Amino acid sequence: SGKVELTYLGNAFHVELPVCPRCGAVYIYEELALGRIREVEQLLEDK
Repeated sequence: SGKVELTYLGNAFHVELPVCPRCGAVYIYEELALGRIREVEQLLEDK
């Protein structure tokens, strides 16, 4: 796990997510992608 920066529509978000120690790929849980991230995505698109 590590603190990572997610960027969407020019907005940056710092979150704690699992990161592969070998390649650095970030794992985003399905619940997060379909839940909170989806809510933020809709809010940003409505701006």
